Amino acid sequence: MPPAAAADDLTGPSALDLAPPTRPRRVLAWGMWDWGTQPFNTVITTFVFSVYLTSSSFGSTNTTSTALSVSTALAGLFVALLAPVLGQNSDRSGRTVHHLRVQTWLLALLSAALFVVRPEPGFLWVGLGLLAAGSVVSEIAGVNYNSTIDQVATPRTVGRVSGFGWGMGYLGGIIVLLLIYFAFIQPEVGLFGVTDADGLDIRVSMVVCGVWTLLFTVPAFLVLKDRPTERGPRVGVVQSYRLVWRSVTGLWALSRHTVFFLLASALFRDGLAGVFAFGAVLAAGTFGLSAGEVIIFGAAANIVAGLATMGFGLLDDRIGPKRVILVSLGALVVLGLLVFVLHDGGAAVFWPLGLLMTVFVGPAQAASRSFLARLVPEGRGGEIFGLYATTGRVVSFLSPTAFGLFIALGALLTGADNTQYWGILGIVLVLAAGFAVMLPVKEHGEHTVA
Repeated sequence: MPPAAAADDLTGPSALDLAPPTRPRRVLAWGMWDWGTQPFNTVITTFVFSVYLTSSSFGSTNTTSTALSVSTALAGLFVALLAPVLGQNSDRSGRTVHHLRVQTWLLALLSAALFVVRPEPGFLWVGLGLLAAGSVVSEIAGVNYNSTIDQVATPRTVGRVSGFGWGMGYLGGIIVLLLIYFAFIQPEVGLFGVTDADGLDIRVSMVVCGVWTLLFTVPAFLVLKDRPTERGPRVGVVQSYRLVWRSVTGLWALSRHTVFFLLASALFRDGLAGVFAFGAVLAAGTFGLSAGEVIIFGAAANIVAGLATMGFGLLDDRIGPKRVILVSLGALVVLGLLVFVLHDGGAAVFWPLGLLMTVFVGPAQAASRSFLARLVPEGRGGEIFGLYATTGRVVSFLSPTAFGLFIALGALLTGADNTQYWGILGIVLVLAAGFAVMLPVKEHGEHTVA
């Protein structure tokens, strides 16, 4: 189908309507991609490397936290610019799985490359640059991965399949966290004689993450296949963006509530990302958890999140993804406010509230994916999920910016040197905005042609 025609063809059966019956073995293999790539999210972005980069070895707490928020925002900008065009190109070429494989290998390489970041102020922006590049690759790979859900799920099972994938990621995060903690970080002398001198325990752990990604994503690539498609003519970058714009205007004309959902999910997914991006940083900088304690908390959090996400996936198929999203966001807003109010309570406060927050983050993410998957037309997964990533990343500056601004506001109002805990108010504000915009969005089954 030529690109111009494809851009206008936004109606017709959902890709899930045409999907083969769900087979547990294929779902398990598909979920292994989430398991295999989870080290970047759990170990690198959340519980280990981001904490390492915001430690005193790289500068003051406020300086490193603000730098992290800046690099996160810049990475989000690149994702916003690239995701829909690359997703559209994957659809047009019919090589979605090929692109996913290459992007996965690149993510593994970037993860291992973090080994070069030594605990010195001069390496702060080297680490942030590699972290940002990995974030971009991870997000673009996620676009292609999400678009393959129609190879393993049907309309009746998409909620549980999506929840299973997210849950597999969380549970995979537990294993890799515990592996690096007991092999390298916790012992005075770990495997292969690794110690904490020169940050070697953390740096070697990054290599483990890269190897983990290469190894455990293999099952997914054994079951996922590129589908033959009639390729359209090659188009340039400018034309690609024109086609993206035609898709957006077509959605607005034909299925306006799908656009409303993309806008709402952009807000609340950015807030959810903020919870994970800055949660471990708050654990260490505000609540006084050591690097080892942060990892143990991360392992416990992933157990809770994995099981909760799988359970909510079953609920998604029963009550619908919108209700799952709203319940999750409402709970996160309340819990985030409690974290701010009770910040002086130390670890005794952070543990229960932090674990409760992890109960609701994964279900909201998984339900958001299943919501959109139910709407994607056949052969349009890459483009629509690319728009999904782009709408999220267009506002991806909100959580990191709000986090940084509220830290500065706290310092201005209190005169304290460490006002990091004020950053949680910025995250809560974004989550609350997402909740408010999601309220009037119709359920997926009511997104009829205007």
